[in-house]
Amino acid sequence: MRLSADKRHPMLRPSHTPQNQASQTQAASSAQQLVCVLMPVYNERYRVRDAVAQVLAADWPAMFVRHLVIVDDGSTDGTRDILHELVATYPGQITLIEHDVNQGKGAAIRTAIRAAEGDFAVIQDADLEYDPHDCVDMLELLASGKADVVYGSRFASSPRRRVLYYWHSLGNRVLTTLCNMLADLNLTDMETCYKAFRLELLKSIPIRCARFGIEPELTMKVAKRDVTIYEVPVSYYGRTYAEGKKITAWDGVKAIATLLRFWIIDDLYTDEYGQAELHRLTTTHRYYRWMADALRPHVGQHVLEIGASLGSLMLRLLPREQYVAAEAESLPLRYLGNRFARHPHVEVRSLDPRVRDDFAACAGQFDTVIAVHHLEHMDDDRQALDNLRLTLADGGRALLVVPRGRWLFGSLDEVLGHRRRYEREELLALATATGFAVEKIVDFNRAGVPGWALNARLLKRQRFSRVQLKLYDSLVWLVRRIDRLLPWKGLSWIVVLRRQDATDAA
Repeated sequence: MRLSADKRHPMLRPSHTPQNQASQTQAASSAQQLVCVLMPVYNERYRVRDAVAQVLAADWPAMFVRHLVIVDDGSTDGTRDILHELVATYPGQITLIEHDVNQGKGAAIRTAIRAAEGDFAVIQDADLEYDPHDCVDMLELLASGKADVVYGSRFASSPRRRVLYYWHSLGNRVLTTLCNMLADLNLTDMETCYKAFRLELLKSIPIRCARFGIEPELTMKVAKRDVTIYEVPVSYYGRTYAEGKKITAWDGVKAIATLLRFWIIDDLYTDEYGQAELHRLTTTHRYYRWMADALRPHVGQHVLEIGASLGSLMLRLLPREQYVAAEAESLPLRYLGNRFARHPHVEVRSLDPRVRDDFAACAGQFDTVIAVHHLEHMDDDRQALDNLRLTLADGGRALLVVPRGRWLFGSLDEVLGHRRRYEREELLALATATGFAVEKIVDFNRAGVPGWALNARLLKRQRFSRVQLKLYDSLVWLVRRIDRLLPWKGLSWIVVLRRQDATDAA
């Protein structure tokens, strides 16, 4: 693979991070948004020139600035020479990358994603089957903050659609139906080539399929990531096999295998810093309900949750007069903003646990701050707890969930980014040093200790077993009833702290 031309648009830049839902919407409406159009090309000498011209000439609102990332996937029919001419014809608007040999559509898109920068990405084939004007509705949904992914459906009352192969259409519907059953979606067109994404989301998804399996692979993965997906109707100008159509019936069989593969396998994140394992843990819904029940008696009406992740806990603590879900990373911020957009009194806020000024901006505003598996990630846990205290009014409570027992520290802690596990005496000393009175410390989830010790200490595994997590979560109804009867301490501590006012301190 080589980059034969890299004349990038001057607006190429990292995506912005919203401070909250209101500022996200304002930024989307007032600032220009950079759209990278990802175009895989293989032997399209008779169509690629018109395809590129249509993409760059499409009548899009001024807020969307486009840049075209083309990957020539080993073309042998003269397409590459035409692409070099197009780079010269449209200076600064095209990045051209060349594969030395044909690898497949999925591989070409994977290469394009690595080169893309900006806010949004649209996959656009070079076969003239889709109209670039239809991108506007897709992009406006992304820019409004309502969607993370938008599919252009050929079957959702599209304004115009060429009448072609019945069996091909039936195959698409069969694959879409199977996908909907496995992913619990209600898509009308899973196999559409027109898909638009928030670029930061797309970059975080590993793509394993080198050919047309990328369509079911992406769909299964965005469904498992619980992102917000929309569909809009698009026109479809399909072509015949005589006109160069490349997908075959065998690709349909492989698509079924791909759907089943990624239904079984959770291969959802490209990073190696524990995000995938955190996602696995947050899908244990019964476990989070158990934790929420333990915390609920201590939760007030004005709540700040640090590291809200996918909102698994807050969903079970709502409604409240005020609930602020805080995250430092842009992906969970986007997800939380979309998921809770219609929940009254919920705000999503960017807050970095390492930056004290972020906490000073909301000093004394809350009667409850919740930090589930937060302190163990901090280099300076005393400063982190002091930051939490700053957000509380006098007498307010800090509710902590932290891992228990130094002897349990193992490979899974390292994957999750834990710096430590706590003993009771450490927590008491930490609370006293930061001006908190300890109301309660209880050990939680005794039943989880044997499994953690086996996986993290004995087997030294780097990931959680999906089967183990599902089995454990399905038995939580029993576990929570017998947990106190088990003769050892829990896997975690639940700590209830109260901020002391001046009178208490005296």
